[in-house]
Amino acid sequence: MEKPDKRNSILTAAEELFSDLGYEGTSTRQIAKEAGANMSMISYYFGSKEGVFLEIMNRRMENFKAELTIIDEYQIPPMEKLFKVIEGYTTKILSNISFHKMMHRELSLAQRPEMYCKLKEAMSGNLNVIEKIIHQGIAEGSFRPVDIRMLIASIMGTITNVATMPSKITEGSILDITIPKDREILTQRLIIHLTDLVNTYLTPKK
Repeated sequence: MEKPDKRNSILTAAEELFSDLGYEGTSTRQIAKEAGANMSMISYYFGSKEGVFLEIMNRRMENFKAELTIIDEYQIPPMEKLFKVIEGYTTKILSNISFHKMMHRELSLAQRPEMYCKLKEAMSGNLNVIEKIIHQGIAEGSFRPVDIRMLIASIMGTITNVATMPSKITEGSILDITIPKDREILTQRLIIHLTDLVNTYLTPKK
């Protein structure tokens, strides 16, 4: 059991460091120290710091894809499926904003082509599941025909905007997204806003 546990310890320590210090600010030496491992273990399991980062991202993407697949298989109306997607994605992103910022930075700057391509590939798989749900709603007539990619970009973009620039929402209030109870309030506000938005936008006009 020692080796798998050590591998997981490395991933756990790395994710915390990446979230706190960013990708560039984190070294393999720091990861090894926090994980109680040695440098050779990181090289053996992951090859490099980039390999550690990609493993963390792949796990996150695969976990979310598994959740999306379960939602898609529910015997419920497409609108309810979409609501569950919004709730799940919003909660995941706002529960670890620092890591989302780092991932968003990697995608926006594309400084590491191999990492960028792998992240995009993993994200496209999740995108396909969401598209399928919306296509189903349109085919059944419960959604009006819309530009699906633009709709998904609006949903995901709004979540990213709140996560990366919360002051646009909290300015003038006492809410602080770094405080857990305030973050929960903002998470629920965002979920309510987005579900109301897609419900209004997708419901066929009479």
